[in-house]
Amino acid sequence: MKIETVVNAEIELLTAIKKSDILALETILHDDLLFNMPDGQTITKDFDLQSYRSGKMKVDFLEASDQIVNVIDNTAVVTVTVSLKGAYDNNPINGVFKYIRVWKKIGKNMKVIAGSCVQLA
Repeated sequence: MKIETVVNAEIELLTAIKKSDILALETILHDDLLFNMPDGQTITKDFDLQSYRSGKMKVDFLEASDQIVNVIDNTAVVTVTVSLKGAYDNNPINGVFKYIRVWKKIGKNMKVIAGSCVQLA
């Protein structure tokens, strides 16, 4: 697996998040995804997709920086800083977050199998 494959997958993911593109997210996120939110809650793919489907999750601005990609066999670990503005369930989200995501090549597709996010001061 090449680093550029992972970088492109990350761009695809962030674009899907910005556009609330449920079909793209359905493909990118692994069915058994586990993701830790900044509040400590662990969410699943279904929970994540439902938050976009229902309109609860709204993203107005998203910009990534400081990306680091480590490729290990058919898996990649990515850390990235994301500046985010939007709302969840009408509660404003406005901050800078540090994400770690684990990507795995499954067949021809790159899938996010795990992740976590913390809010930076």
